[in-house]
Formats: sequence, C-alpha cells, structure tokens
Amino acid sequence: MENDELVFGAVGVAPFDERVYRTVLAGPPVTVRDLAERTGSGAERLQSALARLRGHGLVSRLSGRPTRWAAVSPTAALAALVRNAHADLGRVTETAAELEAVYRALGETARPGEGVELLTSADELGRWFARLQQEATEEIMSLDRPPYVLAHGNPLQHTLLGRGVRYRTIYAPESFEIPGNLDVVSGLSQAGEEARVLADVPLKMSVADRRIALLPLHLDPPITRSVVIRGTTLVDALVTLFEGLWTQAVPLTAAGSESADDPLDTEDRRILNLLLSGLKDETIARQLGISTRSLRRRMRVLLDELGAENRFQAGVQAVRRGWV
Repeated sequence: MENDELVFGAVGVAPFDERVYRTVLAGPPVTVRDLAERTGSGAERLQSALARLRGHGLVSRLSGRPTRWAAVSPTAALAALVRNAHADLGRVTETAAELEAVYRALGETARPGEGVELLTSADELGRWFARLQQEATEEIMSLDRPPYVLAHGNPLQHTLLGRGVRYRTIYAPESFEIPGNLDVVSGLSQAGEEARVLADVPLKMSVADRRIALLPLHLDPPITRSVVIRGTTLVDALVTLFEGLWTQAVPLTAAGSESADDPLDTEDRRILNLLLSGLKDETIARQLGISTRSLRRRMRVLLDELGAENRFQAGVQAVRRGWV
C-alpha cells in the first residue's frame, strides 16, 4: 500500500495504524499472530496499534481465546473521528481567541522581551519546564498539583539548589496521593527547597526570577495547552497570587529545632506537620508506609499530648509550644 493512499492522518490515525486497520478490514476476525504473518510486523507493535485503533473506535476485540480482532464499519467510525477532529479544531480556535485577548491587552505597552507563547503539547511543556529552571539565577516559585507531564522527580532541581537558586513550592494535598511523592519532597526539602501545603491550590505554574511564568491553560489530563509569559503585568499578577497563597500555606516540615520540653520524635513531628497540612489520613498513612489504623492511634496520642480534640486545636497548640 502506497503512502498516498493513506488518508486517515487527517483525523489523527497514524499511517501504520491505518495499514493495520485496512488489513483487519480485508478479511474475517484475526489474531495478532495472523496479522504478524500478513504484515511482517512485530506482535508488540501490532498490539499497540490495535489498542489505538480500538480507542479510535475502528476495531473491536472479540471475546474468547485466542483474542481476535474485527474491523468496525468505516462509515460510522470515521464519521465519529471527523466530528471529534472538528471539535478539536473548535477548541483550538477558542484558545486562539483567548490568547488574542491577552495579546491585545498587552497592546503597544509591551517592551522587548515581553510576550505570550502558546505551547500545544505535553512535550513542549516538559521541555519548557526544564528550560525555565535552567534560565533561573535567583528563584523558582511553583504551585504544584497533578496532573504531571514529566516522570516523577526533578533531578535538575537538586543541581540548581546547589548553585544557590531558591525554590519555594506550594503543594496541593493531591500531590501526595502519588506513592513515594512525600519522600521525594522530603529529599528536596533537605536539599534546600522551602515546601508548603495548601488545601486549595487553584492552578499549576512556575515562575522564574519573577520575570517568566509557565502554566497550563487547563488541568484536564492529558495537558495539551500551556503558555509561557515573559515580563508582563500578568507575571507580576501571578507573583502576587503566589505570595498571597504562600502566607496561607502550611510548612511541610517543622521550621524550628526541638526544644527541651518537646516530646516529639522525628516520626511524630512528621505526622504532626502532615496532619496540619490538610492531607487525608489515608494519604498520610500510605506515604509513611503504615496502616490507617496505626496512624490514627499515633494521631490520638499526639492530640492528647497537645490537649486538643481536633486538627485545628492541635495546630494552635503546636504553634504556641513552638513544635511547628
């Protein structure tokens, strides 16, 4: 089959996947082994293609063993893909209108180095996040919450902390729903990051040196639309937003040293800080690697030690005693 015969690319179907679909369409239901023999392609690649075609509604997986695949009527399936493509184009048009409004608001007051750049993929967002950090010389401010576009962890941050770049990050409690994230953040805190937690983090963003901001335009996974904003009053507004949220957020780790009348060990201190940060019991237990029942027993001891009946009272008493 020649490439000029392949037309499904206009609705988001890759050329290889279209070839697989046409092969399935040409006969009765087939197994992956059948397809491998007919196409000369590897089974793993064919499995991936069939999964994508199934997501597009072009093939269906039949019950039974071995698994067989059948083509769906191209008229109905392609009509749905065309409708989806039109909807995506409509969203692009809406985004262009939103950014045009921002562009016009900047108007003739923009100076060299100012402007707004639209990013249209998660890959671009990931690359720009690395670039934003590399360009920073003084400080990175971040609002951190899911979804994430990069693999967990940020090794570049350790390097920049070592160079003296200040990191201040406000985490949403949802960030710690990811197993192991608390240990990652604890490691960053030990390296110098100033970490706080806030129950309602309104958006994701990072700002470098109070002059360049990076933020997604939506939080629906996968993230496909983001903007880079340079040197405008919008960046100033985002910095002001961050500083306001920073004053409301709870430090993730205790700031002071242990006093003579402080009965907390390291683990209890950690539990107390997580407790006051607004994380759910289940999340704290999962991050600490203990059962929820064990966590609640230890929390009850902490509350009794503080003479508190609830988290709010515990926070007040802990601050008064200098434990946090």
